[in-house]
Parts: sequence; C-alpha cells; structure tokens
Amino acid sequence: MMPSPPPPFAARKRPGPLLASVLVIWLASIDLAVAEPSVAEIVDRTNATAYYQGKDGRATVEMTIVDKQGRTRTRKLSILRRNDPGGKNRGQRYYVYFHAPADLAKTVFMVHKHIDRDDDRWLYLPALDLVKRIAATDKRTSFVGSDFVYEDVSGRSLDADTHKLLETTKNYYVLEHTPKDKGAVNFARYTMHVHRTTFLPTRVEYYDAAGKKIRMMTVDGVETIGGYPTVTKATMHDLAAGSKTTVTYSDVRYDLDLPERIFTERYLRRPPQQHLK
Repeated sequence: MMPSPPPPFAARKRPGPLLASVLVIWLASIDLAVAEPSVAEIVDRTNATAYYQGKDGRATVEMTIVDKQGRTRTRKLSILRRNDPGGKNRGQRYYVYFHAPADLAKTVFMVHKHIDRDDDRWLYLPALDLVKRIAATDKRTSFVGSDFVYEDVSGRSLDADTHKLLETTKNYYVLEHTPKDKGAVNFARYTMHVHRTTFLPTRVEYYDAAGKKIRMMTVDGVETIGGYPTVTKATMHDLAAGSKTTVTYSDVRYDLDLPERIFTERYLRRPPQQHLK
C-alpha cells in the first residue's frame, strides 16, 4: 500500500501561540540588526547623498536673501561639481558662476575640496580682474552676502567633528556633531535630522556654548532626479541676525562627464559657458 500523501498546507499542524510569538520576536530582532546602520555608516551615507551624487553634476540656483527688515536681494548662479576618482569621502572640485545681479555677474567662486588638509578656494572679481585666494580661516564667513557660509557650499570635513546618534524616530536619524577644534568655528555643536530612506539631511541646527540655537537650515523641497534623491529647495536662517536665505535648484543634471580642466585657475577668467547654460 502506498503511504498517504501529506495533508495540504492549510490542514497541517500550525505552531502553538508561544512558538509563533518566539519566531516573530526572533525574526524582528534579525531585521533590526540588519536594517539599522552604525553611526559611522549613517554619517558616511548622509555625506555621500548630500555632496557626492553621481560622478559629477550641475544646477542652476536662484538665491533670495531676506534681511530683518524684510528687504529682499536676489542672486542667480550656476554650480558645477566634479568628484575626484576614488572611494568614499574623496576630494571634489566646485565651480560657481554668477549670472545676476549686475554687480556680481561673471564673478566665479571655485573650490578644490581636500579630505586630508584645508580646502583651496578662489574668488574671481571681474570688476577688478582679480583672482583672490580665500584663506582657510575665512570658510565660516558669509557667502556673497547670504546666510550661507563658504563651508556650506562644499561641505564640512567629517573628521572635523565627533558624531553621536541622539535618537532614531520613525522617519529620521537625529545626529549630534561636535567640533574637535572649537576655536575654529562660531558654534559649539550642531544637530542633523537625516531621512532614514533617502539619507538626505532635512534639518540642521547650530547651537552656541550656552545652548542657544543660532542658525538653522531646513530642506523645503526634494525630488528624485536621474535616480538620485535631490534637494530642490532649502532655507538657511540666521536666528541671531533675523535674516534668511532661500535657494531653489533647477535644471539639475548628473553624470555629465565634466572635464577636469575647467576646474582650474585658467577658467576663472574664461567661464565654460557650454556647461553653465
């Protein structure tokens, strides 16, 4: 006689309630262990998403500056960015060209970002036909009169701070960054809300030594462009001065094979117009 076939799945004996509960807890613990990255991994991925999307990129930027009295000034500029070859946290090149207003038109700001030393920064002033090197000590000064500083454009070195995970919420990792050299900056610490899916920083708050919030950046718009989550609108608030600067990004493109030669001093006076339009 042939043995009886096993019962269909629905008719098979199911695990008891206790066993089922143990299995659920065990599977959940495995999922959490795999899903939750370390603090170092969160910081690395956030830095990569904020500054290293694609191998290069470009964007047109509209900048609106509003002072404490409500007076408004505007800027229009193009940003070109090229990553150096290599792994994570590598060097970069930035080329920022101003189209408007008239008194800033044709001004160029260029950065060679380094990981192991201070960045090199240049500012070309067309009215004087002058190329000015920006000292490392000036990286915390205002970027062309806005509430952003030069360091905001190319990013802050990860090794300049110690990093701590304060909280994990449903949607965000909340990080705290403390400068190692407190005398080099005008803040004591800053916190960052990082979206858990995109790893985009969506809110950054700077505090002084007394714990008072002095500066805050908020992300107001995000789109997926070329497969990359991309900030399309952000605002920097200077809470001490009562002013704010909003930047809106358009015509964002990635992986353009921008030539390395345009990120040299020679092109400060000869803007690569074909890449700036």
